[in-house]
Parts: sequence; structure tokens; C-alpha cells
Amino acid sequence: MKNFTLFLLFLMTFSLNAQDLTKDINAIENKVIEWRRDFHQNPELSNREFNTAKKIAKHLKSLGIEAQENIAKTGVVGVLKGNKPGKVVALRADIDALPVIERNDLPFKSTVKSNFLGKDVGVMHACGHDTHTAILMGVAEVLSKNKKHIKGTVKFIFQPAEEGAPEGEEGGAELMVKEGVLKNPDVDAIFGLHISSGLEVNKISYKPGGIMAASQSFKVKVNGKQSHGSRPWGGIDPIMISAKIIDGLQTIISREMELTNEAAVITIGKIDSGVRSNIIPESAEMIGTIRTLDYDMQKKINKRMKEMVPAIAKAYRATATIEIERGYPITYNHIDLTAKMLPTLQNTAGKENVYKIKAITGAEDFSFFQKEVPGLYFFLGGKTAGNTNPYPHHTPDFFIDESGMLLGVKTMTQLALDYLNN
Repeated sequence: MKNFTLFLLFLMTFSLNAQDLTKDINAIENKVIEWRRDFHQNPELSNREFNTAKKIAKHLKSLGIEAQENIAKTGVVGVLKGNKPGKVVALRADIDALPVIERNDLPFKSTVKSNFLGKDVGVMHACGHDTHTAILMGVAEVLSKNKKHIKGTVKFIFQPAEEGAPEGEEGGAELMVKEGVLKNPDVDAIFGLHISSGLEVNKISYKPGGIMAASQSFKVKVNGKQSHGSRPWGGIDPIMISAKIIDGLQTIISREMELTNEAAVITIGKIDSGVRSNIIPESAEMIGTIRTLDYDMQKKINKRMKEMVPAIAKAYRATATIEIERGYPITYNHIDLTAKMLPTLQNTAGKENVYKIKAITGAEDFSFFQKEVPGLYFFLGGKTAGNTNPYPHHTPDFFIDESGMLLGVKTMTQLALDYLNN
């Protein structure tokens, strides 16, 4: 009888706790949307998120959460200690925007201008980091009101420069790890999410193991010989040679990689050469990205690129160099942690709304955290139901349905509590 009474008391307490949590989560939705719109209207580029960081820190401090500022340049870390001792869990949101001019007709549309790689650009949250930031601010508020239910400590990591630090600078998750963000107190596990314009609202997708690709940036410089545009035989055309190099690089993927193993991508994102129509320039420069889901494939691609670029240039009497950066690792979801937390994803979203997916060739520097501690990264739906042609991330028309953000708050809150308390 005594054990049965204790069990009933446990059920009553659990029910009350769940009711308190649900009430606090539902009450935060309007705030989260307001924060998101403010960040969307006032975006800041990587390592320049000064005002964004101030707003985050001010919010954390208002909740009584210890806030550490200027981490990895502009990052903010909040530490919330529960009423009971236990493990340490980290929750992460990225806070930077992209050099994109927004085309959406929204009342909170971004009209911000800035400078990127020496060019005047628009600035837009074209990847949803504004939603990530607002969601985690909401989670911080909910958990701060429910410290009595927390067995352990929660670290809120607001990370700058996920899109990559400016040239010549360090930044992002790698710098945060370097500066000890996962230490003092030492983090046992970390969770992160990414809003998806292609996944319907109130849906979640995940994958154990590698879920996102490793990414590397590369730069190719082609040196030819300048000549009048009417006399190409008098020079060595670096633009034509660049085209041959681009064509050659694609054969590495299409003819040398075993794509039934994993996907791989080589993309040229920018070519810079020449000043006018009737001058064959002296040089050309290209930058691009490599995406791989297998480290052996990555090594082979790197090797072949370094062999092919100078060889193609030499065939046309030019010279060329290639530099490949180390880049981001594969975003790898810890197998045991993913299995352990899958019931949380299913309970919060509904089992029918949680999908296991194949790996994608996007990349995430959340992977640097996962190299240090077990981590789980998942996708949160941001597509309006019935939309059959959503705009992709990193485009001027990128759009997120804000009604999906509340599930983000609920899921991240519950992941933290379930990991610490169970």
C-alpha cells in the first residue's frame, strides 16, 4: 500500500510538472515570434553580431541566468543551474545572417546593408538563424521558471559565425570549443536544431550517425597572359582555362567517386576575372565548396583536385594553384544518444510527425561540438502546410512559417529535461 501511495504521488507530481511546463511553453509563443521578427529585421553578418548578442545577454540576465559575453568574439553563453545536482546539457543556437538582399514583402523585411568581401551587400536571415536564436531564448525563459524540475545544469550557447568567419578571422563553433565553451562546467551532451523551409511545420526529421556533410572551401588562381580581345592567339586566356578546370573538377564527382557509397559535391560559387569586353585578362580567381559524407572520399577528392587544377592549366600553357581549407567535419549524431532521445522527439511532436531521413549535403559547424561531446542535431519544420514550392535556404525569397517555432521551444526544453532527469 505504501509503494502504491508513493506511485500515485509521483504521478500527481509528474502531471503537475507537465501542466506547468506546457502552460509556460504556450505562453512564450508571442514573445518568441516578436524576438524572431526583431532579429530578422536587424540581421548581422558573421563575427559582427554585436547588437544581436546584446539583446540575447540582456534577456538571459533578466531571467537571472549567468550570462558570459564576447565568447568567440560575439557569442553569448548562459548557465542555468537546477535545484538538484546532476549532469550538464548544452543547447545551441546560431545567430549570424547572410549577405543576401531580401525579396520577401514582409512588415519586418530586412533592408540592412553591409560590406562583404569588399562589396556592398544586403544582409538577410536567409537560413533561419533568427528563428533558432528566438527559440533558444524562449527555452531559456521556460527553463528558468522551472528550475525546481532541473536535475543538473543547462548551458545555452548562442554561437556566432556559423556561416563562416570573415577571411583572415577565426570564428564559429570551432573557436568556441577552442575557448572552452564546453568546459567549466563540463558538458555531457549537446542538442541543436535547424529550421527547414522544405519540411512542413510541426514535423521533425533526424538521422543517427552522419546527418550533414563535411564542407571545405577552396580557391583556384589561374595565371595566363593578357592580350587584346581581338587577338586571343597573342595571349593565354585564364577565363577559358577556368571553364576547362570547372568542367574537369566535375568529372572527379561523376567519374571517379563511388556515389553509391555516399553523395559528394564540388561547386564553384564565384569567378572573378577581367575588366572589359575586349581585354583578355592576365588572371582569374575562383572560389568554391566541397561537400562529402565520407572522409576517405574527401581525401581522394582533395588529392585529385590538387593534381587536376595545375595539370589542366599547363595543358593550355598557363599556371594554376589551388588552396583547400580544412573546413567543417561531418555533422555526426551520436548513435546511443539519438536512440535515447528519440522518444522525446516523438512525444513532443507526435510519433507520426517524426521522420528518419537520409544524409544531406548541407554542412553545419555544430559538428565541432559533436567531435568533443555526444550530440544530436535535428530539423524542425518551417514550411506552410500545402506549399508545394518552398524557396530553399540562402536565397532572397527564403521564408519560414512562424507557427512551427513553438514546437522548437517545446522540443529543446523537453530534450534538456529528459536528458538530465532520466
